Amino acid sequence: MEVFPLLLVLSVWWSRTWDLANADSIIHIGAIFDESAKKDDEVFRTAVGDLNQNEEILQTEKITFSVTFVDGSNPFQAVQEACELMNQGILALVSSIGCTSAGSLQSLADAMHIPHLFIQRSTAGTPRSGCGLTRSNRNDDYTLSVRPPVYLNDVILRVVTEYAWQKFIIFYDSEYDIRGIQEFLDKVSQQGMDVALQKVENNISKMITTLFDTLRIEELNRYRDTLRRAILVMNPATAKSFITEVVETNLVAFDCHWIIINEEINDVDVQELVRRSIGRLTIIRQTFPVPQNISQRCFRGNHRISSTLCDPKDPFAQNMEISNLYIYDTVLLLANAFHKKLEDRKWHSMASLSCIRKNSKPWQGGRSMLETIKKGGVSGLTGELEFGENGGNPNVHFEILGTNYGEELGRGVRKLGCWNPVTGLNGSLTDKKLENNMRGVVLRVVTVLEEPFVMVSENVLGKPKKYQGFSIDVLDALSNYLGFNYEIYVAPDHKYGSPQEDGTWNGLVGELVFKRADIGISALTITPDRENVVDFTTRYMDYSVGVLLRRAEKTVDMFACLAPFDLSLWACIAGTVLLVGLLVYLLNWLNPPRLQMGSMTSTTLYNSMWFVYGSFVQQGGEVPYTTLATRMMMGAWWLFALIVISSYTANLAAFLTITRIESSIQSLQDLSKQTDIPYGTVLDSAVYEHVRMKGMNPFERDSMYSQMWRMINRSNGSENNVLESQAGIQKVKYGNYAFVWDAAVLEYVAINDPDCSFYTIGNTVADRGYGIALQHGSPYRDVFSQRRDF
Repeated sequence: MEVFPLLLVLSVWWSRTWDLANADSIIHIGAIFDESAKKDDEVFRTAVGDLNQNEEILQTEKITFSVTFVDGSNPFQAVQEACELMNQGILALVSSIGCTSAGSLQSLADAMHIPHLFIQRSTAGTPRSGCGLTRSNRNDDYTLSVRPPVYLNDVILRVVTEYAWQKFIIFYDSEYDIRGIQEFLDKVSQQGMDVALQKVENNISKMITTLFDTLRIEELNRYRDTLRRAILVMNPATAKSFITEVVETNLVAFDCHWIIINEEINDVDVQELVRRSIGRLTIIRQTFPVPQNISQRCFRGNHRISSTLCDPKDPFAQNMEISNLYIYDTVLLLANAFHKKLEDRKWHSMASLSCIRKNSKPWQGGRSMLETIKKGGVSGLTGELEFGENGGNPNVHFEILGTNYGEELGRGVRKLGCWNPVTGLNGSLTDKKLENNMRGVVLRVVTVLEEPFVMVSENVLGKPKKYQGFSIDVLDALSNYLGFNYEIYVAPDHKYGSPQEDGTWNGLVGELVFKRADIGISALTITPDRENVVDFTTRYMDYSVGVLLRRAEKTVDMFACLAPFDLSLWACIAGTVLLVGLLVYLLNWLNPPRLQMGSMTSTTLYNSMWFVYGSFVQQGGEVPYTTLATRMMMGAWWLFALIVISSYTANLAAFLTITRIESSIQSLQDLSKQTDIPYGTVLDSAVYEHVRMKGMNPFERDSMYSQMWRMINRSNGSENNVLESQAGIQKVKYGNYAFVWDAAVLEYVAINDPDCSFYTIGNTVADRGYGIALQHGSPYRDVFSQRRDF
């Protein structure tokens, strides 16, 4: 009967002891998280649950915890909540907050001798900046930085140096503290690099629209050139939105190379960034070692980690932030430290502390607990977690991922190298330029139909158009040698392009300016205005201005025999015949000749006229007149007739041998001096601008262009100019008009005209040339220029 009461008393005592152990465990951890860090709380609770189930570490002892959430930008609230936790008797304080409150918690932990394990986090996944926590050499520093120092400056500098960049721009989001890369900016400035900074606002679409509204076309092109090399220091969500906007607005081209650096980028973010971008992409992020053996991924020594955290296929694990991983490893580190204290039987019980009282004393066991934590080390989700002499975690690894130049979706991402503060960069980074191998590249080509440079053959039903011509031959030769393919289309407005009132360009050049095409080719001349907005290869053919004129029509004239002499000369000859005939008659009438016996010749006026005419055309007979005066008169007449007939015969022979009627216009100078034939060119074309600039230049010595500009600019250019070259050619053929245009084009038109109705005159001075136009800053310029001798 006495045993039962004893068992009852023991049972009650054990129950009370068990409840007391669960209610007031000697292993009590306090945690302070930012209000936005709900996942930190989930991982923290998961870690405590995993360790409480591991009997090999804590055996029968269990961890209890208290969690509180604070506003990360309110240091006073953070200190107040930490004091409440210390009143509950915590052995260590775990915080996952930003830099604003970290310094206040550091001071409190130092004063109360409470080990403080600080996991720095940043707003919305924005890259971290160093918190600048004050470290002293004394033994009163109780804050341990679980996350390694911010090495972004060192990593970016090494990568940029490897890529040999000399000019680039850094974009950063509104949450990033730009002072975090001040050290990097100082070093690149010392090395002579040209670096620009631009903050990316939350409304990215509005920011891009403002750029187009405020920048002139030349400034916008310089800005596009700067964007060819850029570093993005921003959170993944902002980076994806920013890349999408600049690609859709054609601010970046195929040859751009961007570096995105952020510790928080996961695999899903990497694939999405690559899918949205063009050009080349390099991604720098923090990486953690993963066991090669899949069955061992969830085991770290004698501890099993929850599968939701260690399985990379688990949705929860895929969306984990780096701070979550460090929180789990922090709890694991504390559990191992508590295990050592229990083994050594050096446990110091902790009475409740008060932060408010002036005479409150710090925890006596704080230094011993801190040293145990610092000397310990664990292998967890982040690899090796340990602390150096300065209270920081030195173990950090960055991996560098990258893509090649390409526009196709789903391009592969490969590992280019890795970096750590001990060994530095392991791998080779080169910013490969486009060389002779462009296989797999598809270029968008814009053109303007212009014989003989670009022509289109008959479009067979069901088959695409086939382009041919001299420029197409050049393009095909480049394609065969370099290995690229191309898709060609005609400029929507069928123009080469000229600046508009709002500063934009139309035509072929406009397609390149707005990044709708990669290259432009046709009878395109290299001009200073065009070179301000697009790039050109070296000239592949000289260019000169020519004039197209219509040949004079050939007609059969039955009076062509009269052509050697002018009408007035013929009238004089006729009058001379009549006059000489009258004189012969008068001389014979005044002094009648003695006629031979049997002569029937009469000295009438009619006979005298006929005699003079017959002798003139070398058909007359023997002179019937024998007087001296008459003979002297006829001798002078015959000499006159000889000279006239000889001159006529020579002129007639020359006239009949002419097979081509030469025009009086033989050069541009001749064209400019005459006003009988109006002439013009294509309105707002390169020829039009060339004549305008030279004609309005007061220092131009040759007045030829001034005279030409007066003719071309009649009625503000609307009278004598045309909108297309074909219209000018037709105007020459069917009207009184001369067309000023490219000499090569006009010669082709004249040679291939079925009616042979044209002839051309040219300018022997070639001050310009034909070139291939490319986007401003295009990587193909040098490649194409080097192969102009194909």
